[in-house]
Amino acid sequence: MSDIGKVFISPSILNADFNELEKEITRIARVSDYLHLDIMDNKFVPNFTFTFDRASQIISFSELPVDAHLMVDDPDIQAPRYAQAGCDSVTFHIEAAKNAKDIIKNIRSNGSKVGVAIKPRTKLSDVLHLIDEIDLLLIMTVEPGFGGQKFMEDQMGKVKEARDQINRKPDTKPLLQVDGGISLETIGMAAKSGANCFVAGSAVFKSSDPAEMVLKLRKLASENFKF
Repeated sequence: MSDIGKVFISPSILNADFNELEKEITRIARVSDYLHLDIMDNKFVPNFTFTFDRASQIISFSELPVDAHLMVDDPDIQAPRYAQAGCDSVTFHIEAAKNAKDIIKNIRSNGSKVGVAIKPRTKLSDVLHLIDEIDLLLIMTVEPGFGGQKFMEDQMGKVKEARDQINRKPDTKPLLQVDGGISLETIGMAAKSGANCFVAGSAVFKSSDPAEMVLKLRKLASENFKF
């Protein structure tokens, strides 16, 4: 999951038609890198998306490797379950973790890559000590919980600092992912700041041609990512 020389697009199904998810995924499968699966528990965030059983079904029929983003208040328990269910990557929030290092170890031992996420008000310094142990760092560019929110441009300083820290690493470098308000108007700014993995929900699934939108987003990201 770490390839510093290219950009990755991970469409979020948060704004897809939940009743037609197989068809929705098929529409973007050939042009996307991952499927971003938002798991919300109505505790850590004020919204609920999928039960574990429903998420497992989605993971099983997805034509794309699944990039699960756990917005739940008990990732110490839940994160390994999603790895066992077959996710390519499982991302948990540092704000909810009781023992982040144990979560990382347990995700990886169950066969998945590991991501750590931070909310807009969380300091980057809270996760920098984990960079050597993860495959993906997710910086939220909206408050997690709902799709369709406005991109928080003030998070770009955090993205730039994260890119600088990642590029100092001599060995494997984690992907730097942004999630929230990513569109044709904002993806270039995020890529220029150092992000190379982009979650896009509303922009993709509310467009008339989701696959074409993914291609447009990738083009803009590639043109602006110069690291």
